[in-house]
Amino acid sequence: MKFKSPVLIIQLLTLFWLSGAVLPALALEDHPLISRYEGSTLKDKKFEEFSEYKLVTGFTDKGEFSGEKLNGRLTRIVYENPAGRSTLEIFTNYKQALEKINLAIIFTCELEECGPSYARSAWNRYNGLFTASDGDPRYMGGKVTTADGTAYVAIMVGRLRTQLDIIEIVGMEEDRVVADAEALAKSLDRDGKVSVYGIYFDTDKADIKSESKPSLDEIARLLNERPLLKLFVVGHTDMTGSLAHNLSLSKARAVAVVKALIQDYGITTNRLEGHGVGPLAPAATNESSSGRAKNRRVELVAR
Repeated sequence: MKFKSPVLIIQLLTLFWLSGAVLPALALEDHPLISRYEGSTLKDKKFEEFSEYKLVTGFTDKGEFSGEKLNGRLTRIVYENPAGRSTLEIFTNYKQALEKINLAIIFTCELEECGPSYARSAWNRYNGLFTASDGDPRYMGGKVTTADGTAYVAIMVGRLRTQLDIIEIVGMEEDRVVADAEALAKSLDRDGKVSVYGIYFDTDKADIKSESKPSLDEIARLLNERPLLKLFVVGHTDMTGSLAHNLSLSKARAVAVVKALIQDYGITTNRLEGHGVGPLAPAATNESSSGRAKNRRVELVAR
């Protein structure tokens, strides 16, 4: 069989994607670790900063799944396959590409090895891999380790679609305790600024997530307790992605925070200004996932 070359581009930009603060590529782009098969169309993409995932590692003697439970950052992408391409061709290209980045294959199955056709919906019930029901299923699960960390890859190629699940092994963020108004005030008095890590956004968007409310409550309380205080609200990102995009995104997020404080808490407009500096004022190194997490933040600056 003759394959197009190149059909799959392994992007060794970085292993780890960003959190909801600034995500690992644009919302409808491929994962930085691996791109789509040439001609495929991205139909759906979901991201969870910290999730549980069951990686299929084989079948028991009773024909039931055996698996490994993983905790980490989950990115799930579904592509529509290009017309005229077999599952064998698409699957083989993914396999060859992943081997180039030293993916250690844990389990693979093809066609009937993946279970009888009448029972393939069990994949979806087990861990959400639904493309097995498309027919001609081919599955591969494995592990890749780089200097930046470890990720698990699960790929299921069906006749109509290809599903790619990437689980990056990261710890649950432990700095989500909301600083109260007194702590914010103390930092502002001492340093003239304070970083706030409790404000969260949808992937690559400026939409504030509902879990940000405790932090917004405390910022509003600070402003109400200090009626003469005026703030610059400054958005920061890590260095993943282009400078122009990160500058635009960081400003949009800062403006969203300002808007929320004005509309939801009654803070007067002249007390707040939103600005974005993207990755230009890092709080830590961008060479590690923990450093990048610290760089994705909102800062309050006294003015």
